[in-house]
Amino acid sequence: MASRPSSWSFAGPSRSLYIILALYLVSFSAVANSLAHPPQRPLGEPSSTSARPVDAFDNSSGDAAFRDPDSQQSPIPPPTSTTLQNLLGALHVMQDKYFVLWLGAWPTSIDWTAAVLGTHVSAVLSSLTSSARLQNSSLAVLENTVNHFFSHTSTFYFGENAFSLRNQAYDDMLWVVLDWLENIKFQDLHSELHYTTPSNDTPGQPWHGTQFRNPAAHRARLFYELASVGWDKTLCGGGMIWNPNLIPYKNAITNELFISASIGMYLYFPGDPIDSPFLAYSQTAPAPRNLHNPAHLQAAMDGYTWLKNSHMTGPGGLYGDGFHISGWQSSSRPKSRKCDVLNTMVYTYNQGVILSGLRGLWLATWSQAYLEDGHELIEKVLKATGWPQTSSTVWAGLGRGGVLEEACDSRGDCSQDGQTFKGIFFHHLAEFCRSLRPHEERFLANNAGNPPPGQESWNTTYHGHLRRCHAYGSWIEHNARAALVTRDHDGKFACEQQLASLGAADYRNPPDELDASTVNVVPRDSNDRGRGRTVETQSGGVAVLRALHQWQTSDVLL
Repeated sequence: MASRPSSWSFAGPSRSLYIILALYLVSFSAVANSLAHPPQRPLGEPSSTSARPVDAFDNSSGDAAFRDPDSQQSPIPPPTSTTLQNLLGALHVMQDKYFVLWLGAWPTSIDWTAAVLGTHVSAVLSSLTSSARLQNSSLAVLENTVNHFFSHTSTFYFGENAFSLRNQAYDDMLWVVLDWLENIKFQDLHSELHYTTPSNDTPGQPWHGTQFRNPAAHRARLFYELASVGWDKTLCGGGMIWNPNLIPYKNAITNELFISASIGMYLYFPGDPIDSPFLAYSQTAPAPRNLHNPAHLQAAMDGYTWLKNSHMTGPGGLYGDGFHISGWQSSSRPKSRKCDVLNTMVYTYNQGVILSGLRGLWLATWSQAYLEDGHELIEKVLKATGWPQTSSTVWAGLGRGGVLEEACDSRGDCSQDGQTFKGIFFHHLAEFCRSLRPHEERFLANNAGNPPPGQESWNTTYHGHLRRCHAYGSWIEHNARAALVTRDHDGKFACEQQLASLGAADYRNPPDELDASTVNVVPRDSNDRGRGRTVETQSGGVAVLRALHQWQTSDVLL
């Protein structure tokens, strides 16, 4: 992560033409596809989702909005329906208030946070389309929502500042990889669940959105190759360098991103048939472009082995920011070439990104140790928020009163980077704990056989993993409540969750100027201090609500 002003720039008429063409293709192909190849279930009228603030657990409203008008089934049982309404409302606000369709971008974001925003949009769509309680009763309504938001991610492909990102830090590049892999995962999931299954002896047809599979795969592959050059064995025995243009710094986020991106490329990258004129780096042989490339798996395994053995953890067993190398800037003392000066500053996202990588490593290897490491880290995070002491105002290392915080939240001076971190944590927590998808089940089945020595069968391990994940639900719900209370009249989320959830003293505003007992925020809201409410804080609300929705609709066997 590199802190910098926005470098998004409008690249002239050719860029506008590409975006307009993308919009046309999305709208035309959606109509053509729906006429020629309707989904396996009938579609109804689209719904209008209000972005107005709704009490997270008020079950008196919203059910009818998510009922198929042609269905006699009951609406989704509360509180799932209300959480879903809040989730869609948060996503609508993020896109309606911050995304500019004709630019294909969130103009107030910076390059790396825009990639994270795209990741959140695709992840929400995957959660919606795979929800067991939605597939029967609400597909008719959600299909319109899916097409609406997928068109945004398609135009973002052309609006993304890819040329600038090619010259930035390695972690910036890796956010791009995760974004487009998430987009591919959604395309494949939605198509398989609702379109490609044969019905009445009629072969199923792919969902129209899968036509963007190759461009998404190409960008993921290109940026993965660019970033992989950052793996360095000359210092510290391995690990990713953060930025090629600065003094050597091997930090947690770049290495965690490399692990998650590498295993994501192994599991989900479909291959890249595009021959781009913009080569990553000169190579003696073409880069592998196939699915389940062993080099990607090996990179993920090597990356995690190095990270785990690097001792990049500080108080509470949480990941610090990263390692400097002693003597590097000194002209009078030798350079150690070892990672021996740890910056112990703790950020929420450094505890999150590794979780999706650990889940993927388990899928690929069956090694339960990866899941065990993930659960141990999550439990440390919960403890560092003060959980389960929800009334405490004592800082516990990563929050207080059970609410996840950055150190900058209570001061109201988080940077644009810091405003993005908590949403990243909840995204990767949800990814770590989500149910298996059809192609993942096939992957496990195709690699079935005798488990490695000392390992349970993957099915036994998987259900044990889900049961442990289910235990985190109360904490996720607690954080979702705290986030919802920060919304203003426009439905915009803020960062400072603890003010409303704990009734903590706001030293910058007299007590009578902040009504923490309601969703409605009175003038001089403390959450408007500093950068205030931004697209990054909105994405945090989206991510925690997605995690809550996923937990409430989980098919875990209790």
